[in-house]
Amino acid sequence: MSAEGTGRVVRVLVADDHPVVREGLKGMLAGEEGIEVVGEARDGKEAVEMAERLAPDVVLMDLRMPVLDGADATRAITGGPSARRGGDAGPGPPAVIVVTTYGTDHDILRAVEAGASGYILKDSPRPELVQAVRAAAAGAGVLAPAVAARLLERTRGVPSSELTRRELDVVALVATGRTNAEIGRALYISEATVKSHLLNAFAKLGVSDRTAAVTAAMAKGLLPAP
Repeated sequence: MSAEGTGRVVRVLVADDHPVVREGLKGMLAGEEGIEVVGEARDGKEAVEMAERLAPDVVLMDLRMPVLDGADATRAITGGPSARRGGDAGPGPPAVIVVTTYGTDHDILRAVEAGASGYILKDSPRPELVQAVRAAAAGAGVLAPAVAARLLERTRGVPSSELTRRELDVVALVATGRTNAEIGRALYISEATVKSHLLNAFAKLGVSDRTAAVTAAMAKGLLPAP
């Protein structure tokens, strides 16, 4: 759904209970060609309702919000009625990017399982935010390097090369150039589950994108070299 090269505008919904944060995110995206903020939600319940009503391409989701927290709101958005928007041939649910701080490791892991497409930090520079929005709209996973490090720290009892069988299957298919949707069909899993496995693999390999994950897996002998 990226606007680049297609003429389409990436529609963004910002969900955060702090007005200053909402204004900051809006300001960082203001003036970016091909990106439009179409709404603001003050809590998780409102985010779910607005995602259904406004049909954005990307939701920037805080984790700690009243009424309904970010992980539960993410689950509702990625697997709720909006997933059927437009029918079988139409677009799926919005991509959700969690906008987090260092102190939310447990919630980040919950949101992975809820189907979030990626994670950035609230103090991320503007280019990183813009790149994350464009990547998520195009169906790619997004994981800020600092968040990858935090997730890896949480799993530090597991060697970084110890991917699960399914995580390795996903990375192997990424190496063949397949999209998340194609990987999901090949493995008989949802696209959200593909993203979850990818983000877990990013954390364990200490990387922040698909290409780096494949390179790291090959360097560790987990995948055959080309």
